[in-house]
Amino acid sequence: MADRWCARCLIIHFNERSKQEPTETPRHGYLGCLGVGLGRHARREPAVTWAGLAVTVRRRLPIAKGLERPAYVVWELTLACDQPCTHCGSRAGEARERELTRDEALSVVRDLAALGTEEVALIGGEAYLHPAFLDVVSAVHASGMRATMTTGGRGVTAELARAMAERGAYSVSVSVDGLEATHDLMRAARGSFAAATAALGHFRSAGVTITANTNVNRLNAKDLEPLYEHLKAQGIVGWQVQLTTPLGRAADRPDLGLQPWDLLDVIPRVAQLKVRAQDDGILLMPGNNLGYFGPEEALLRSTERGGRDHYRGCMAGRFLMGIEADGIVKGCPSLQTHAYAKGSLRDAPVGELFAKSPPRKDDDLWGFCATCPFAEPCRGGCTFTAHALLGRPGNNPYCHYRARDFAKRGLRERLVRVEDAPGRPFDNGRFDITVEPFDAPDERPARPHQLVRRRRAKAGQ
Repeated sequence: MADRWCARCLIIHFNERSKQEPTETPRHGYLGCLGVGLGRHARREPAVTWAGLAVTVRRRLPIAKGLERPAYVVWELTLACDQPCTHCGSRAGEARERELTRDEALSVVRDLAALGTEEVALIGGEAYLHPAFLDVVSAVHASGMRATMTTGGRGVTAELARAMAERGAYSVSVSVDGLEATHDLMRAARGSFAAATAALGHFRSAGVTITANTNVNRLNAKDLEPLYEHLKAQGIVGWQVQLTTPLGRAADRPDLGLQPWDLLDVIPRVAQLKVRAQDDGILLMPGNNLGYFGPEEALLRSTERGGRDHYRGCMAGRFLMGIEADGIVKGCPSLQTHAYAKGSLRDAPVGELFAKSPPRKDDDLWGFCATCPFAEPCRGGCTFTAHALLGRPGNNPYCHYRARDFAKRGLRERLVRVEDAPGRPFDNGRFDITVEPFDAPDERPARPHQLVRRRRAKAGQ
């Protein structure tokens, strides 16, 4: 995430007394999925950032067309993984064919530095399973960029954590998706919660700044408050909370994801946790697909107590770039590869490929999002989330303002899967939206393990 900034004003209008929706459409502010640096929350200067959440963008860099650069790069170093997670968007497990070699990866590092990249977040699969992982960490650090990592932590040892610290690792975000029983069920691996918790301790002992990230869904939403207490006890300085999107393996498990009306419960609770985190010196930030424009918007998006930041649209192709392990470049690491890949680093320079990944157009909104009073700053929210649900961006039912609007009319939207995902990395099926009375029956599996079972769409839906 980036330092909080805007070319003009950073303003959002709320009715502070009634805590209702903003009274006027905000125009500028929060840097979308890039966001804000940890600053004092990391107990060091300059402002530090965390993988999957943070990158520092220079405060006075104007937001203007033509000035985009890949300030924050999320690099899937390998698709090899040591956990078969039920919600994995990339369906990680085995390495991709023809993943970048050590020399190719080091060449990419040099090119990113030349483009002005400030942070490289290494992911997987599990980035540490790439044979040149530590060499890449060293090269990123030596090039003046921040080397960060997001990990499930299962293979992290004290020795690996120390080696990463010695090579210049800046910060690490460990994925923790609930309390032990819930986390292990989601990760489909017994002992993964214990391993993730141990990884946080290993990195902390090695002197690496530690943060956490959590995917929220119908399986683990109940765990949010006790999970916060657990993570606080491990010494995290930041926590990113985002929604599980039906991408990859999560697309095979439609019972797992939230329904739009679930946001009416989840988002206020996350906001309450943010207040607690502020008191504890922890920076809690929402992911790019959790929001938008409900009464807690400024609280959720701001880094300082009383801030007035707000979501301002998808940053894919503006200051964010994703690289897949075989060199494919996308404007965001979570974008559907088949729809958004712009070519391979083996065929064209990284700067040229980034230029082919322009931000979304303002005129691609449709459905509810086209008529929303916050259409201009929001632009339909997270691109890959909307695409995963409805087959194209620009209309996103995972929206707090939208859920509240329907609820005021005694209605709610239900997502019904009508098409299966084909079974490749970063793929999606398709859902239809049905509108029903707010108090309609909400049938859901009775047992936790049923939420993560694979289920195909019924014929004729």
